[in-house]
Amino acid sequence: MSATPAPRRPALALSLCVVLFALLTWQVVVEGPLRRADERAARALAGSRLPDGAAEFLADLGNATVAVPVLVAVAVYTAWHARRGGAFRWWLPAVAALVAMAAVPVLVAPLKAVIDRPGPPGMAGDGGFYPSGHAATAAVAYGAAALLLLPLLRGAYGRRELVIGCCLLNVAAGFGLVRRGYHWPLDVVASWCLAAVLLLAMVLLVGRTAPVSRSTGRSSSRTPSC
Repeated sequence: MSATPAPRRPALALSLCVVLFALLTWQVVVEGPLRRADERAARALAGSRLPDGAAEFLADLGNATVAVPVLVAVAVYTAWHARRGGAFRWWLPAVAALVAMAAVPVLVAPLKAVIDRPGPPGMAGDGGFYPSGHAATAAVAYGAAALLLLPLLRGAYGRRELVIGCCLLNVAAGFGLVRRGYHWPLDVVASWCLAAVLLLAMVLLVGRTAPVSRSTGRSSSRTPSC
């Protein structure tokens, strides 16, 4: 059996995410008009009527102590389910998801140090707020968990609701981070771009290693897809 060719759609989306991240980073570094608009938007969001306690709860969705256990639990369950069903390389999607999660600090920490963007008013420290580690953690953890669960859902309705729920979780976490003054909006959006790159790389990796049926020429296993 040979491996399936890499899906074109995820590869194109990955390239677009890299370009968008580069554009956002350039604007932050040169203090361009997008950065100035970003800071105005942050001040507007910080003045919203959402209570501090609720905003703090939403921001905490990006804590590693909250998001990572969710992904680990889903990875263990889906790996067990795939092994029980005799899936080809049943362990690969779960391992790919955990590797994507582990890659978050590897990518975010050096970027924070190099770009060294100051935080919103009132935040301690001189810099290191771009991109947001909390937003990236939430996006990869909940996004990878959704990708692992998608093949287990048969109906289009359930799949759609899972994707919508994942998106809402991440938007809520990002809003909480900005509302509490922990990050600028572009810190969060840039982290979503990085997370998308990691999740799309996970999709490509699992898709490349899926077996091909000799009779149909199609993949004989269901792999996570966007």
